[in-house]
Amino acid sequence: MDEYRRINQANWDERAPAHAGSPDYAFERFAADPGFLSDVVRFDLPRLGDIAGLRGVHLQCHIGTDTVSLARLGATMTGLDFSGPALVEARRLAALAGVDVDWVEAELYDAPKVLPNGAFDLVYTGVGALCWLPDIGRWAQVVASLLRPGGRLFIREGHPMLWTLADPRPDGVVAVEYPYFERAGPTRFDAPGTYVATEVDLVETVTWEWNHGLGEIVGAVLAAGMRLTMLDEHDSVPWAALPGQMADVGGGEWQLIDRPGRLPHSYTLQAIREG
Repeated sequence: MDEYRRINQANWDERAPAHAGSPDYAFERFAADPGFLSDVVRFDLPRLGDIAGLRGVHLQCHIGTDTVSLARLGATMTGLDFSGPALVEARRLAALAGVDVDWVEAELYDAPKVLPNGAFDLVYTGVGALCWLPDIGRWAQVVASLLRPGGRLFIREGHPMLWTLADPRPDGVVAVEYPYFERAGPTRFDAPGTYVATEVDLVETVTWEWNHGLGEIVGAVLAAGMRLTMLDEHDSVPWAALPGQMADVGGGEWQLIDRPGRLPHSYTLQAIREG
């Protein structure tokens, strides 16, 4: 196992039950309301369109809230993640929500080995996934291998500019600290806690992460034989990415308090695999 995968998997294995127990992931609402969708999926409903009857796969699905939401919209969904504990929680969520999802445990780059190639109408990737991957070109090749001709890739992600920013400063200045472009080596973080409300104290706090510039992502998608059909940048993001400097603007979205138009917070991208 690659060192980056071993370190990051230990972190995500520990996060999974803490996230499932947090009100931010809303397991109880999924169980109580058959029409409930994750905030991330709901945000993009106008862009996503009708997916009823499509065969979809959610790569790096974590505990499955977006995956279950896509299934509730009528897609036949598979969720893939490298964390066994995360998929335990995902299976529990699907049972609570009353939907059928096929869950597969595998690392992203191994997806073509465990999933049928050229079989999916939709490959979906949600917020906070790409930063765990060292090579965006390989990722795009994986996506293309899974899609049928005419099938589409759909991404909602934190903007790579957002990932460059330093932790909030006392003077309120938004400062660029980390690489924007993909680098061979990772950026190492050692941060207590996680991005949701929880009283769990994590032990596995070290992560290795990579940024990928927007041009690198688009270039990788094109090089893999897909045609870009949508790229929307947004001035909000679905978590308080800069604590103390962001306001809740509704719908699970957060935005810089001071001049939010200075910074792209997130983006939605869609591409079609050419025949």
